[in-house]
Amino acid sequence: MPSQVILITGCSSGFGLLMAARLSAKGHTVIATMRDPSHSEALRQEVAKRWGNVEIYPLDVTKVDTIRTTISTVIQKHNRIDVLINNAGYRMGGFFEDLTQDEIRSQAETNFFGVQNVTREAIPYMRQQRQGRIINISSVAGFSASPGFSAYNASKWALEAFSESLHYELKPFGIDVLLIEPGTYNTKIFHENARYAKDFNNLQSPYYVMSQHIQKRVMSYVRATRKNPESVAVLAEKLIEAKNPSFRNIPDLEGKILYFLRKFLPFRVYRSLVWGFLFKDFTKNR
Repeated sequence: MPSQVILITGCSSGFGLLMAARLSAKGHTVIATMRDPSHSEALRQEVAKRWGNVEIYPLDVTKVDTIRTTISTVIQKHNRIDVLINNAGYRMGGFFEDLTQDEIRSQAETNFFGVQNVTREAIPYMRQQRQGRIINISSVAGFSASPGFSAYNASKWALEAFSESLHYELKPFGIDVLLIEPGTYNTKIFHENARYAKDFNNLQSPYYVMSQHIQKRVMSYVRATRKNPESVAVLAEKLIEAKNPSFRNIPDLEGKILYFLRKFLPFRVYRSLVWGFLFKDFTKNR
């Protein structure tokens, strides 16, 4: 297909890095953005390995001035933005009472309002083109909640609702709004980029024992997973090339099974599955 101008947020690591590298190797003009371009070495190495080329710009999704500056520069240089991939985000762990209001707001500012901030600045150019594609990177956490991650779940559920509404609003202008909902991948979101509530490790918290148990269960699962995060980049490429892409897109079998169970099982049955997975051996280990 013809080369597209593709702007991606959160490209310093994880899915964003892989999508930028893969799409650039396919001949697209990739605008790879991140809060601090000094953290771009891993991206540069991956792009060079694939014989691609990316343009790297500073962009903090919570700071509108950086968004406007970068998008304005891209428009001046390329005269268009064909695809926007809203990937920037992080995962906050912690039970609700252990989270401060500022921690919850910060999670929403990045994962939800940050997507809106970037999308709001890109839409006018896509409308003028009468063509565009907006791909929002959500998560299975956008349709299946779990204890200990209420702030993250809430931000992704909000993103899903916003994306669905925007899908209807922009369709008449030739703009597709799509979701990618990855399952669990062993990326930096669980390691270097992980964030936890202020009182997550507070021995006096009434949730301390439960939160530590869930954390061990989740990290054990993360370390055991063999899913290749490149599959998310492959899916993004397919959605960009597709004539009539689906609104909801799940790249891995785990996510597809979870979606099926969440959609068709009675909640009380589904709840027992979630409880059984997260709290396996909990009583024995207390």
